[in-house]
Amino acid sequence: ELLEKVKKGGGENAILRHTQRNKKLFVRERLRLLLDHEDFLELSPLAGLAMPYGDVPAAGCLTGIGRICGVWCVFIASDATVKGGTIYPIGVKKQLRAQEIAMENRLLSVHLVDSGGAFLPLQSELFPDKLHGGRIFYNEAIMSAMGIPQVAVVCGSCVAGGAYVPTMAEECVIIDKIGTLFLAGPPLVKAATGEDVSPEDLGGARLHSQVSGCSDHFAASEEEAYECIRNVVSTLNWEPVPEQDREPDSPLYSPEELLGLAPLDYSCTLPVKLILSRLVDGSRFQEFKAAYGTTLVTGFGHVQGHLLGIVASNGELAHDAALKGSHFVQLCGQRGIPILFLQNTAPQPAGPASISQAEAHSNRLKAQASMMAAVACAAVPKITIVIGGCFGSDSYVMCGRSFSPNFLFLWPNARVSLVDSRHFPTVPPAGDCTGEELELKQLKAKLEEESSAFYSSSRLWDDGIILPQDTRKV
Repeated sequence: ELLEKVKKGGGENAILRHTQRNKKLFVRERLRLLLDHEDFLELSPLAGLAMPYGDVPAAGCLTGIGRICGVWCVFIASDATVKGGTIYPIGVKKQLRAQEIAMENRLLSVHLVDSGGAFLPLQSELFPDKLHGGRIFYNEAIMSAMGIPQVAVVCGSCVAGGAYVPTMAEECVIIDKIGTLFLAGPPLVKAATGEDVSPEDLGGARLHSQVSGCSDHFAASEEEAYECIRNVVSTLNWEPVPEQDREPDSPLYSPEELLGLAPLDYSCTLPVKLILSRLVDGSRFQEFKAAYGTTLVTGFGHVQGHLLGIVASNGELAHDAALKGSHFVQLCGQRGIPILFLQNTAPQPAGPASISQAEAHSNRLKAQASMMAAVACAAVPKITIVIGGCFGSDSYVMCGRSFSPNFLFLWPNARVSLVDSRHFPTVPPAGDCTGEELELKQLKAKLEEESSAFYSSSRLWDDGIILPQDTRKV
């Protein structure tokens, strides 16, 4: 339901104004014209949802990964139905994450710019810091130096800082009558100089194609612009990814059953092999150290034809399990095999009550620290999926966000938090609480709210919530 809400951008009225009065295509129609086929992974679609920006329904930009002429591309597309494509802090964060993905994976970048620029009342959250709006232009320059192509379409208003995005791209297309490019629009020119000037005269397609040279290609229509971009991509001398010779084997057990296996109760741990048998090709899994440290499952399997090392939570991350995980992650790094982490933190054991328990606790911590170092230093692609709870140090050991996985996805039931609020002491119902108990109850409610997958995804702490049955494809 939330994804359907987000797909409507600024809502039905805003879409009508965008498509009928302004004669522009909706952002998803633009992508359909560009992409080879419908196979498109939208990144963090819920970013900005229910954030404290008044009635703004989402981030105002759409990011994702798809193919043009067989070449994998990252797309950063303004959604002008959301406040005219105005850039809010979460929109900056979303664009920077898309550029990070492009740099890490050497993917061509495609910008579809239709934006009124930065939302000035929030300029202190958009402009001055290292990872604010200016970083977008810095990244463009760095990617250019890395030899990663970037192309752009000016398919609407392109004002202020947003004007640098297409002019720093390798090749830029501007669309007649709807594409405009300027640092300050006609109202500001009028306010500053008293001069009346039309958007076309100030920064329209003909001006930038014939006079300023800011645009490399003139397009009479949106359809022509996207055909032009497809032609540009075909001449970038960027190798398309070869198609697989044959279809990978489906698991023996239906991936649709993953929806029913998503753990809703975190007081016990689901046997993770139930998940793996519905995830890997042909349900074939070559387990590593099967009889040792069994609360962590490690081994090799293929997903959609790609060989992966798999590290999956299967209970408390005990000393032996962490040593096994460290060994296996180093093995994958040595062989250059990407790693898939499946996170589901087990209920935490009670604290040590004796000297021997304290020693065991210390040994477990040392083993976990060893695994953390192995995960951080493994120079292979890492993909993390939170299939259940993700609490405390397990987040680090199992390659959570702070350990920079290439991608991090959540199932809708996932919970991400420093501590599991259910381990708090029980408090009496409202009305019977002392001051401390009331404070504890409020803290527990706050942790419950802030640990949900939707709270995380709206703040872009991950790359999106995915349905369990879609895990193989994603």
